[in-house]
Amino acid sequence: MFTSFFRNVAISAATIISLTLVTFPQAHAVNYVSVNSDNVNVRTGPGTSYQVTMELFKGYPLKVLSTQADWLKVTDFENDNGWIHKSLVVDGNTVIVNGSKSVNMRTEPSTKSAVIANVDRGVVLTKLESKGKWLKVKHASGIIGWMYKPLLWP
Repeated sequence: MFTSFFRNVAISAATIISLTLVTFPQAHAVNYVSVNSDNVNVRTGPGTSYQVTMELFKGYPLKVLSTQADWLKVTDFENDNGWIHKSLVVDGNTVIVNGSKSVNMRTEPSTKSAVIANVDRGVVLTKLESKGKWLKVKHASGIIGWMYKPLLWP
């Protein structure tokens, strides 16, 4: 009798776990996008009738919080939120300098390598390569170098 009871409990537990996995899919990875042109409006709601709260330039990175039809609710590196139409963004391929002032760009992924530029907070860079806690980036001027990831967003 006890064996039968424990077998039924085990079967019930396995069924619940299976149903949970089917009902609740794994969480999706965080989605980042980059603005695909200059003078792009971010609005207070998901539609062109909503007020414009920000005007962004090409490459500006955003984190997608949610979607509603063809609109994305987004936030930026300063936690400013709004809505942008999905046709105005591409998959995230940029980062923005998020240091307190300027951040060093170096020749190699090491604090011992030469500094080739000081990049101000808010400057957007294109991602090229990742190595540990370092990111190889390209500035709009064409300068390529390595920057420490914790000083960049995302």
